[in-house]
Amino acid sequence: MSPAVLQEEATNRVPEVVINGNQSDNSNILTLESVQQIEDGYGWFNNTPLESPMTSPGSSRPPSPTMYNSFDASLVEKIKARIDSKDKFFSLEFFPPRTKSGAVNLLSRFDRMRAGNPLFIDVTWHPAGDPAGDSETSSMMIAHTAVEYVGVESMLHMTCVGSSKDEITSYLSKAKNLGLRNILALRGDLPNIDAKWEFDPNKFNFATDLVKHIREFFHEYFTICVAGYPTGHPEAEAYEDDLIHLKSKVDAGADFIITQLFFKPSTFKKFVDDCRAIGINCPIIPGIMPIQSYDSLRHIVKLSKLEVPDEIKEIIEPLKGNDDAIRNFGIHQTTQMIRELFMSGYAPGIHFYTLNREVATTAILKKVGLWSDIKKPLPWRLSADPARTEEEIRPIFWTNRSKSYIHRTRHWDEFPNGRWGTSDSPAFGELKDYYLFYLASQSPKSDLLAMWGEELTCEQNVWDVFDNYITGEPNSKGVKVIRTPWCDEELNAETHLIKDKLSKFNKMGILTINSQPSANGVPSSDPVLGWGPSNGYVYQKAYLEFFTCE
Repeated sequence: MSPAVLQEEATNRVPEVVINGNQSDNSNILTLESVQQIEDGYGWFNNTPLESPMTSPGSSRPPSPTMYNSFDASLVEKIKARIDSKDKFFSLEFFPPRTKSGAVNLLSRFDRMRAGNPLFIDVTWHPAGDPAGDSETSSMMIAHTAVEYVGVESMLHMTCVGSSKDEITSYLSKAKNLGLRNILALRGDLPNIDAKWEFDPNKFNFATDLVKHIREFFHEYFTICVAGYPTGHPEAEAYEDDLIHLKSKVDAGADFIITQLFFKPSTFKKFVDDCRAIGINCPIIPGIMPIQSYDSLRHIVKLSKLEVPDEIKEIIEPLKGNDDAIRNFGIHQTTQMIRELFMSGYAPGIHFYTLNREVATTAILKKVGLWSDIKKPLPWRLSADPARTEEEIRPIFWTNRSKSYIHRTRHWDEFPNGRWGTSDSPAFGELKDYYLFYLASQSPKSDLLAMWGEELTCEQNVWDVFDNYITGEPNSKGVKVIRTPWCDEELNAETHLIKDKLSKFNKMGILTINSQPSANGVPSSDPVLGWGPSNGYVYQKAYLEFFTCE
């Protein structure tokens, strides 16, 4: 949210102050003390001009109402201003899509969600995907484009473990040159889970190192956020040890904290109390991920060491074939949790882990009253880059948005179960790529070798691995093959309907990696092929994806 919009919003929310006399039809009368509180909270507006400059002397066109010098304020100043004025806010997290078309559609999603007035968005960082590159799908370019063309304050995630000082400095310098001013400093996952981590004095080892480096070489240019874990980091020896580590990050120069997701308000409240007790006084923003499908919840359980309350499991389990019902429950459960956090005064705002989807998050924001629908004062989005704040003219076609097929189908990636998905969806990709989760499910190399074999003597060895995975029979060493490089889970129930046919293919060297049986009018309540609301029918074509020789 730009300071210009904040100032307008704050002005609209402050009615006349009544000292003596009658003021009718005013249910929001404030005291002088409360008005002073709001003025203090937005004190950084004192240096912004009250009138926007004219484009040229003697121009007959009125000055733009958006030409405030709105970038004198840093993100942490905006956050503290909202906290001081008790004005709740929200922010949104996204991950870079895997495809160019997905990146284009993600920017359209940014534009639609920007209409609700988030305070900022952030973009995750995946070392394996060239996050600092110049491609359309890199983390750096997604965040830069959000600033330049969507006009939303953006924060870039950055992981550091195993990186040299020169590498990190080059990333930060590039981010600065691209107009990015906010960094979420993270250690990141070790590049090789089989290798034993050892301290390397010539490289970055902890997020604290990254925070110190930013402050040493870039001073106060970047606002720095760090991650907090309400139940302790999975690798920490104890919850108390993790709190001490968090304090070291804040003491090194971090400005605010965003937490790992949780399912109970009491978890966040205890975490905040514990942080305050050891002297962590910076803003702490709760991170929340609405439950959007049975699979996403299952991945949370599998890929993290978070505890999902039994009362949630008991509700979700009977609905596992009905994504619509699960998402509705997720909206209700998240809404109730946010309301409790707001009413208790513990949460200054909410940070949403969107999984690149918008329907559930938007619905929750509207239910809790955070969706603003502030109209654009100009027919384009102002850039959030300080270097472009003086722009007043762009080609008129920038105001146009498609209202036909693309507009009507913009939410289609939300349904149905999305086993295959579409590559042009911003949400296309595996949940395991999402930085948030602790990837404890990755199998050690020794386990993989036991399943796949330690020697390769002929093609038949490879065929046998695929066949053993499909049939569920142990390999020659008596070890059951429960995953392949392309399938990280055991077979689902519907694959068992065609496993004999799949086995024949694999024995011939046609190595199957994705498949589904056909269904012709199967009831939606069917325990194997059914999904969706009751009293429906499932129709699907048979499908097979495989490797084979030329």
